[in-house]
Amino acid sequence: MPRNTLKLAIALSLLAAPALSACGGSSAASDEKAVTVYSADGLKGENGDGWYDQVFKDFEKQTGIKVKYVEGGSGEMVQRALREKSNPQADVLVTLPPFIQQADGKGLLQKYAPQGADQVDAADKAADGTWTSVVNNYFGFVYNKKELKQAPTTWQELLDGKYRDKLQYSTPGVAGDGTAVLIKAIHDFGGKDAALAYLKKLQANNVGPSASTGKLAPKVDKGELLVANGDVQMNHAQSKTMPNLGIWFPAPQGGRPTTFALPYAAGLVTKAPHGDNGRKLLDYLLSRTAQQQVSEIGGGFAARKDVKATDAEAVALAQIMTGVEVFEPDWNDIDQNLTSYVDAWKSATGS
Repeated sequence: MPRNTLKLAIALSLLAAPALSACGGSSAASDEKAVTVYSADGLKGENGDGWYDQVFKDFEKQTGIKVKYVEGGSGEMVQRALREKSNPQADVLVTLPPFIQQADGKGLLQKYAPQGADQVDAADKAADGTWTSVVNNYFGFVYNKKELKQAPTTWQELLDGKYRDKLQYSTPGVAGDGTAVLIKAIHDFGGKDAALAYLKKLQANNVGPSASTGKLAPKVDKGELLVANGDVQMNHAQSKTMPNLGIWFPAPQGGRPTTFALPYAAGLVTKAPHGDNGRKLLDYLLSRTAQQQVSEIGGGFAARKDVKATDAEAVALAQIMTGVEVFEPDWNDIDQNLTSYVDAWKSATGS
């Protein structure tokens, strides 16, 4: 399965949702049997059948703590938490790289290592204990299997005229998977300038901006789009009810298809109004029970290395990843330079 410290007008315009009623830090709020989650999209099912749906229900049944859920693009959720920093409304923030690092850098997360975090690879959690991956995931694209008998293979194919107004990717800097398009292109084309030159050409076929990646897959399934960006977890889960959805990974010209890990990472919000409840939820998300449901229910990959899923969905996910080269982005570089990369993308594409 989506994902910013970026001061983007488009992000701010999307954050007009009303503030939640809990008062940050008040004793009444602290005593409330509730926990508020701000999360990137992708883990909650379209029909109430996603991983979040199951684990939130089980968590509430086990603890009596009601989960209040707010969803949006990765950058959107971080921007909202940043605006509320002086009076936090969220207890737990779940978002994708590089936005989890940016949230940490802005002081939005406090140190808490959930139970089971020792079973998460070092690359998938913060060295200082401010965030931990709860669902592993990989960046990808989707295509309409009914309209296209074969998936595209290279970036260059997407420049073909048959994709005009039939291709869309979510907005870099606002959506986690949209930012991933930029990160992957920079890797595959060997640098920022070559990637931006390509994305400038691709703009002739691009429908336009989208704050949420999750809204693109239904359009692909219906044939409104032929190709869109996404991620393996979210799109594999969606494919259960969207039969025309296929997952693929663009390859550099003459190379193998590539991708990179894009985990859902969770952290406890600084001065969370229901901090103890937030800790309990983070513990539950990393529990063996919840982690064993990641593939079967959520269509994703368990974050705990001691949880080895063998269900049919886990087998299907392994097949999707067969033959795909996984690279590791330089997250420090991306964290430091993302604003300039996104500004350059805007300039190149006229967005």
